Amino acid sequence: MSTLNGAPGGGRFDGDAPAAPEPLTVLAAQRGKRGADRCPFGLCDGSGFVIDDATNTAFDCRCRPARIAKLRAGRLQARIPSRYREISFEQLTGTDLVAFPEQIRVARRFAAAIGQNLDRGQGMWIMGDIGTGKTMLAMLISKAALDAGRTVAIYSLPRLLNLIREAIASQVDGVVGFLDRLATVDLLHLDDVGAENRTDWALEQLYSIVNTRYEEQRSIIVTTNLQPDELSEQIGARTVSRLIEMCGDPLPLFGDDRRREYRARQVGVAEHAG
Repeated sequence: MSTLNGAPGGGRFDGDAPAAPEPLTVLAAQRGKRGADRCPFGLCDGSGFVIDDATNTAFDCRCRPARIAKLRAGRLQARIPSRYREISFEQLTGTDLVAFPEQIRVARRFAAAIGQNLDRGQGMWIMGDIGTGKTMLAMLISKAALDAGRTVAIYSLPRLLNLIREAIASQVDGVVGFLDRLATVDLLHLDDVGAENRTDWALEQLYSIVNTRYEEQRSIIVTTNLQPDELSEQIGARTVSRLIEMCGDPLPLFGDDRRREYRARQVGVAEHAG
Protein backbone atom coordinates (compact mmCIF):
# COMPACT_ATOMS: atom_id res chain seq x y z
CA MET A 1 0.00 0.00 0.00
CA SER A 2 1.35 3.44 -0.97
CA THR A 3 0.48 7.04 -0.04
CA LEU A 4 0.30 9.93 -2.44
CA ASN A 5 2.79 12.25 -0.69
CA GLY A 6 5.56 11.91 1.83
CA ALA A 7 4.63 14.85 4.09
CA PRO A 8 1.47 14.92 6.21
CA GLY A 9 -1.39 16.53 4.36
CA GLY A 10 0.44 16.23 1.04
CA GLY A 11 2.64 19.35 1.64
CA ARG A 12 6.32 19.97 2.40
CA PHE A 13 8.33 22.27 4.71
CA ASP A 14 9.64 25.59 3.39
CA GLY A 15 13.22 25.28 2.19
CA ASP A 16 12.90 21.62 1.39
CA ALA A 17 13.84 20.56 -2.12
CA PRO A 18 10.88 19.25 -4.10
CA ALA A 19 10.46 15.58 -3.35
CA ALA A 20 10.66 13.10 -6.21
CA PRO A 21 7.18 11.86 -7.07
CA GLU A 22 6.34 8.61 -5.39
CA PRO A 23 5.05 5.76 -7.52
CA LEU A 24 1.42 6.40 -6.65
CA THR A 25 1.78 10.09 -7.45
CA VAL A 26 3.02 9.10 -10.89
CA LEU A 27 0.12 6.72 -11.33
CA ALA A 28 -2.34 9.43 -10.41
CA ALA A 29 -0.71 11.84 -12.86
CA GLN A 30 -1.12 9.30 -15.64
CA ARG A 31 -4.86 9.03 -15.25
CA GLY A 32 -6.73 9.75 -18.40
CA LYS A 33 -3.74 8.91 -20.61
CA ARG A 34 -4.46 5.21 -21.01
CA GLY A 35 -7.76 5.23 -22.84
CA ALA A 36 -6.46 2.89 -25.56
CA ASP A 37 -5.38 0.33 -22.94
CA ARG A 38 -8.53 -0.02 -20.90
CA CYS A 39 -9.02 -2.39 -18.01
CA PRO A 40 -11.09 -5.38 -19.19
CA PHE A 41 -12.80 -5.46 -15.79
CA GLY A 42 -13.53 -1.72 -15.66
CA LEU A 43 -11.73 -1.41 -12.33
CA CYS A 44 -8.61 0.66 -13.06
CA ASP A 45 -7.58 3.40 -15.48
CA GLY A 46 -5.39 1.07 -17.53
CA SER A 47 -2.35 1.31 -15.25
CA GLY A 48 -2.92 -2.03 -13.54
CA PHE A 49 -3.56 -0.35 -10.19
CA VAL A 50 -6.79 0.64 -8.48
CA ILE A 51 -6.37 4.02 -6.77
CA ASP A 52 -8.49 4.87 -3.75
CA ASP A 53 -8.69 8.67 -3.60
CA ALA A 54 -10.27 8.63 -0.15
CA THR A 55 -7.31 6.90 1.49
CA ASN A 56 -4.55 7.81 -0.98
CA THR A 57 -3.71 4.14 -1.51
CA ALA A 58 -3.32 1.84 -4.51
CA PHE A 59 -3.87 -1.87 -4.94
CA ASP A 60 -3.12 -4.32 -7.73
CA CYS A 61 -6.01 -4.56 -10.19
CA ARG A 62 -7.35 -7.89 -11.43
CA CYS A 63 -5.93 -7.03 -14.85
CA ARG A 64 -2.35 -6.56 -13.61
CA PRO A 65 -1.15 -10.20 -14.03
CA ALA A 66 -2.27 -10.17 -17.67
CA ARG A 67 -0.52 -6.83 -18.25
CA ILE A 68 2.72 -8.20 -16.78
CA ALA A 69 2.46 -11.30 -18.97
CA LYS A 70 1.91 -9.11 -22.03
CA LEU A 71 5.02 -7.09 -21.26
CA ARG A 72 7.08 -10.25 -20.74
CA ALA A 73 5.89 -11.59 -24.09
CA GLY A 74 6.62 -8.33 -25.88
CA ARG A 75 9.96 -9.53 -27.26
CA LEU A 76 8.53 -12.71 -28.74
CA GLN A 77 7.38 -12.90 -32.35
CA ALA A 78 3.62 -12.33 -32.38
CA ARG A 79 3.22 -10.92 -35.87
CA ILE A 80 0.75 -12.45 -38.30
CA PRO A 81 2.62 -12.76 -41.64
CA SER A 82 1.32 -10.36 -44.29
CA ARG A 83 0.00 -13.24 -46.40
CA TYR A 84 -2.54 -14.07 -43.69
CA ARG A 85 -3.39 -10.68 -42.18
CA GLU A 86 -6.48 -9.98 -44.26
CA ILE A 87 -7.81 -13.54 -44.27
CA SER A 88 -10.91 -14.41 -42.26
CA PHE A 89 -13.11 -17.48 -41.94
CA GLU A 90 -15.60 -15.73 -44.22
CA GLN A 91 -12.98 -15.40 -46.96
CA LEU A 92 -11.87 -19.01 -47.35
CA THR A 93 -13.84 -19.62 -50.54
CA GLY A 94 -11.39 -20.21 -53.34
CA THR A 95 -8.59 -21.32 -51.01
CA ASP A 96 -7.29 -24.85 -50.54
CA LEU A 97 -9.38 -25.10 -47.39
CA VAL A 98 -12.67 -25.11 -49.32
CA ALA A 99 -12.22 -28.89 -49.60
CA PHE A 100 -12.39 -29.22 -45.80
CA PRO A 101 -15.71 -27.73 -44.61
CA GLU A 102 -15.87 -29.81 -41.42
CA GLN A 103 -12.33 -28.88 -40.40
CA ILE A 104 -13.16 -25.21 -41.00
CA ARG A 105 -16.20 -25.55 -38.71
CA VAL A 106 -14.07 -27.13 -35.98
CA ALA A 107 -11.42 -24.40 -36.18
CA ARG A 108 -14.05 -21.67 -36.33
CA ARG A 109 -15.75 -22.96 -33.18
CA PHE A 110 -12.36 -23.04 -31.45
CA ALA A 111 -11.63 -19.44 -32.50
CA ALA A 112 -15.10 -18.25 -31.46
CA ALA A 113 -14.46 -19.57 -27.94
CA ILE A 114 -10.80 -18.55 -27.89
CA GLY A 115 -10.95 -17.01 -24.42
CA GLN A 116 -12.40 -20.12 -22.81
CA ASN A 117 -10.02 -22.41 -24.70
CA LEU A 118 -6.96 -20.43 -23.66
CA ASP A 119 -8.14 -20.17 -20.07
CA ARG A 120 -8.30 -23.96 -19.78
CA GLY A 121 -5.13 -24.61 -21.77
CA GLN A 122 -6.86 -26.27 -24.70
CA GLY A 123 -4.82 -26.43 -27.88
CA MET A 124 -5.16 -27.65 -31.46
CA TRP A 125 -3.05 -29.93 -33.61
CA ILE A 126 -3.49 -29.56 -37.39
CA MET A 127 -1.85 -32.06 -39.72
CA GLY A 128 -1.96 -32.33 -43.49
CA ASP A 129 -0.22 -32.42 -46.80
CA ILE A 130 1.76 -29.48 -48.11
CA GLY A 131 -0.56 -26.89 -49.62
CA THR A 132 -3.78 -27.97 -47.89
CA GLY A 133 -4.11 -24.77 -45.85
CA LYS A 134 -3.15 -25.95 -42.37
CA THR A 135 -0.94 -22.90 -41.70
CA MET A 136 -3.76 -20.59 -42.82
CA LEU A 137 -6.19 -22.30 -40.44
CA ALA A 138 -3.71 -22.04 -37.57
CA MET A 139 -3.05 -18.36 -38.33
CA LEU A 140 -6.78 -17.63 -38.13
CA ILE A 141 -6.82 -19.06 -34.61
CA SER A 142 -3.74 -17.09 -33.58
CA LYS A 143 -5.32 -13.98 -35.10
CA ALA A 144 -8.45 -14.56 -33.00
CA ALA A 145 -6.29 -14.77 -29.88
CA LEU A 146 -4.47 -11.52 -30.72
CA ASP A 147 -7.78 -9.79 -31.48
CA ALA A 148 -8.98 -10.88 -28.03
CA GLY A 149 -5.99 -9.14 -26.43
CA ARG A 150 -4.16 -12.36 -25.58
CA THR A 151 -0.41 -12.90 -25.79
CA VAL A 152 0.74 -15.08 -28.68
CA ALA A 153 4.13 -16.30 -29.95
CA ILE A 154 4.27 -17.52 -33.55
CA TYR A 155 7.26 -19.48 -34.88
CA SER A 156 8.12 -22.22 -37.30
CA LEU A 157 9.86 -24.88 -35.25
CA PRO A 158 13.13 -24.73 -37.23
CA ARG A 159 13.23 -20.96 -36.70
CA LEU A 160 12.47 -21.30 -32.99
CA LEU A 161 15.28 -23.80 -32.48
CA ASN A 162 17.69 -21.40 -34.18
CA LEU A 163 16.58 -18.63 -31.82
CA ILE A 164 17.17 -20.89 -28.82
CA ARG A 165 20.72 -21.52 -30.03
CA GLU A 166 21.23 -17.75 -30.33
CA ALA A 167 19.77 -17.19 -26.86
CA ILE A 168 22.20 -19.69 -25.35
CA ALA A 169 25.05 -17.49 -26.56
CA SER A 170 23.35 -14.23 -25.60
CA GLN A 171 24.90 -12.14 -22.82
CA VAL A 172 21.78 -9.96 -22.48
CA ASP A 173 18.90 -12.26 -21.64
CA GLY A 174 20.07 -15.80 -22.18
CA VAL A 175 18.14 -18.94 -22.94
CA VAL A 176 16.42 -19.10 -19.53
CA GLY A 177 14.67 -15.77 -20.06
CA PHE A 178 13.67 -16.68 -23.60
CA LEU A 179 12.23 -20.06 -22.60
CA ASP A 180 10.47 -18.45 -19.65
CA ARG A 181 8.66 -16.06 -21.99
CA LEU A 182 7.72 -18.95 -24.28
CA ALA A 183 6.23 -20.74 -21.28
CA THR A 184 4.03 -17.85 -20.18
CA VAL A 185 2.35 -16.59 -23.38
CA ASP A 186 -1.33 -17.46 -23.64
CA LEU A 187 -0.86 -19.24 -26.97
CA LEU A 188 2.26 -20.73 -28.53
CA HIS A 189 1.87 -21.33 -32.28
CA LEU A 190 4.43 -23.75 -33.73
CA ASP A 191 4.39 -24.24 -37.50
CA ASP A 192 6.10 -27.05 -39.42
CA VAL A 193 6.69 -29.35 -36.46
CA GLY A 194 8.65 -32.31 -37.76
CA ALA A 195 10.51 -30.26 -40.39
CA GLU A 196 13.50 -29.67 -38.10
CA ASN A 197 16.72 -31.65 -38.20
CA ARG A 198 16.35 -34.55 -35.78
CA THR A 199 19.03 -34.32 -33.12
CA ASP A 200 19.02 -35.23 -29.44
CA TRP A 201 19.38 -31.53 -28.62
CA ALA A 202 16.37 -30.54 -30.76
CA LEU A 203 14.25 -33.34 -29.27
CA GLU A 204 15.09 -32.24 -25.73
CA GLN A 205 14.36 -28.56 -26.42
CA LEU A 206 11.01 -29.31 -28.01
CA TYR A 207 9.97 -31.65 -25.21
CA SER A 208 10.97 -29.06 -22.62
CA ILE A 209 8.85 -26.38 -24.30
CA VAL A 210 5.81 -28.61 -24.78
CA ASN A 211 6.04 -30.21 -21.33
CA THR A 212 6.36 -26.87 -19.54
CA ARG A 213 3.25 -25.58 -21.26
CA TYR A 214 1.48 -28.84 -20.44
CA GLU A 215 2.33 -28.49 -16.75
CA GLU A 216 1.30 -24.81 -16.70
CA GLN A 217 -1.92 -25.54 -18.65
CA ARG A 218 -0.98 -23.13 -21.45
CA SER A 219 -2.42 -23.60 -24.93
CA ILE A 220 -0.41 -24.63 -27.96
CA ILE A 221 -1.31 -24.91 -31.64
CA VAL A 222 0.89 -26.96 -33.95
CA THR A 223 0.91 -27.75 -37.65
CA THR A 224 2.72 -30.69 -39.20
CA ASN A 225 2.92 -32.64 -42.45
CA LEU A 226 3.33 -35.88 -40.49
CA GLN A 227 0.79 -38.34 -39.14
CA PRO A 228 0.99 -39.26 -35.44
CA ASP A 229 3.14 -42.36 -35.86
CA GLU A 230 5.49 -40.54 -38.24
CA LEU A 231 5.64 -37.56 -35.89
CA SER A 232 6.50 -39.84 -32.96
CA GLU A 233 9.51 -41.09 -34.89
CA GLN A 234 10.59 -37.53 -35.68
CA ILE A 235 10.06 -35.72 -32.36
CA GLY A 236 9.65 -38.54 -29.85
CA ALA A 237 6.68 -40.43 -28.45
CA ARG A 238 6.64 -38.54 -25.14
CA THR A 239 6.30 -35.17 -26.89
CA VAL A 240 3.49 -36.48 -29.11
CA SER A 241 1.79 -37.89 -26.01
CA ARG A 242 1.82 -34.44 -24.41
CA LEU A 243 0.41 -32.87 -27.59
CA ILE A 244 -2.45 -35.37 -27.63
CA GLU A 245 -3.27 -34.56 -24.00
CA MET A 246 -3.20 -30.82 -24.69
CA CYS A 247 -4.86 -30.77 -28.11
CA GLY A 248 -6.89 -33.96 -28.42
CA ASP A 249 -7.03 -35.77 -31.75
CA PRO A 250 -5.31 -34.02 -34.65
CA LEU A 251 -7.41 -32.17 -37.20
CA PRO A 252 -6.57 -33.86 -40.54
CA LEU A 253 -6.24 -31.92 -43.80
CA PHE A 254 -5.38 -34.53 -46.42
CA GLY A 255 -6.17 -35.07 -50.07
CA ASP A 256 -8.51 -37.95 -50.89
CA ASP A 257 -5.75 -40.58 -51.00
CA ARG A 258 -4.13 -39.44 -47.75
CA ARG A 259 -7.50 -39.15 -45.98
CA ARG A 260 -8.30 -42.77 -46.84
CA GLU A 261 -4.84 -43.76 -45.62
CA TYR A 262 -5.36 -41.83 -42.37
CA ARG A 263 -8.76 -43.46 -41.73
CA ALA A 264 -7.25 -46.89 -42.38
CA ARG A 265 -4.47 -46.19 -39.90
CA GLN A 266 -6.99 -45.04 -37.30
CA VAL A 267 -9.00 -48.24 -37.74
CA GLY A 268 -5.82 -50.26 -37.39
CA VAL A 269 -4.85 -48.45 -34.20
CA ALA A 270 -8.34 -48.98 -32.74
CA GLU A 271 -8.31 -52.70 -33.61
CA HIS A 272 -4.85 -53.09 -32.11
CA ALA A 273 -5.96 -51.31 -28.93
CA GLY A 274 -9.01 -53.52 -28.71
